[in-house]
Amino acid sequence: MGVQEILLAEPRGFCAGVDRAIDIVEAAIAKFGRPIYVRHEIVHNTYVVNDLKTKGAIFIEELSDVPPGATLVFSAHGVSKAVQAEAEARGFNIFDATCPLVTKVHVEVAKLHKEGYEFIMIGHKGHPEVEGTMGQLPDGIHLVEDVQDVLKVQPKQTELLAVVTQTTLSVDDAEEILLAVKQRFPKVREPKQQDICYATQNRQDAVKLMAPEVDVLVVVGSPTSSNSNRLRELGSRMGADSYMIDSADELQNEWFVGKHRVGLTAGASAPEVLVQDVILRLRALGATSIRKLDGVTETIKFPLPKGLKLNDGH
Repeated sequence: MGVQEILLAEPRGFCAGVDRAIDIVEAAIAKFGRPIYVRHEIVHNTYVVNDLKTKGAIFIEELSDVPPGATLVFSAHGVSKAVQAEAEARGFNIFDATCPLVTKVHVEVAKLHKEGYEFIMIGHKGHPEVEGTMGQLPDGIHLVEDVQDVLKVQPKQTELLAVVTQTTLSVDDAEEILLAVKQRFPKVREPKQQDICYATQNRQDAVKLMAPEVDVLVVVGSPTSSNSNRLRELGSRMGADSYMIDSADELQNEWFVGKHRVGLTAGASAPEVLVQDVILRLRALGATSIRKLDGVTETIKFPLPKGLKLNDGH
């Protein structure tokens, strides 16, 4: 017997920051016409990026690739002060799609920097969100990726030291690293509310609930998506065979041989249409029942920037 039942994680898929970022690009195209330039993938999802390309978005990494006077959108991950300054100097019409929860970290960093603080940032090297946050200051932010890094980090002083994190980390990993930071630097200042965002936390909690119930966990998300990768790792850690796919085409029939119950979730940048495609494929493999697990209902919405309020037609 193969797949019989699909369990759907709740919540899954788009978060408020991703919804807002995509709306900003679509509203900018509607208002200013194509093309609109977007620095970096607006969110880390192949389907979303390709869909926006067909609508008139051009994705770039270097601002020198944007013609003078063009409309430019910063991605949901945020940008450094240097990128912001360069974009302004080049005279672009700029809309910032940085997630408000990332901006909150930037504001905190600026505020504490004025008070003389140095920072330890928990995050993944090279991730655009980390580059954006570390680029809020010329120096004084020390990146740690694991407990080993915490033991090696050398701030100039330890009296005024604060910790910040990337918003899309594994809650458990971040907690372990934070513990190591507090052991080494007992006076370290923690964020008032943790920086890991509500959507990352909720999707991880949903997987924790689901993983013990299923034989296989499928996470819909793109390889570059930090929060999606964390969901797959969490499923594996909890003993479910866990796979991350960009689309239903990547499903392998052999994953499901002799497996009766499949758990399905999606990272915060993965659209529901992709989840529905996976359900169709699993039905073809024999799944007859679909059960939605109970979970937190997310109602948070972030407003669009001034000058981009959507018409009623959206």
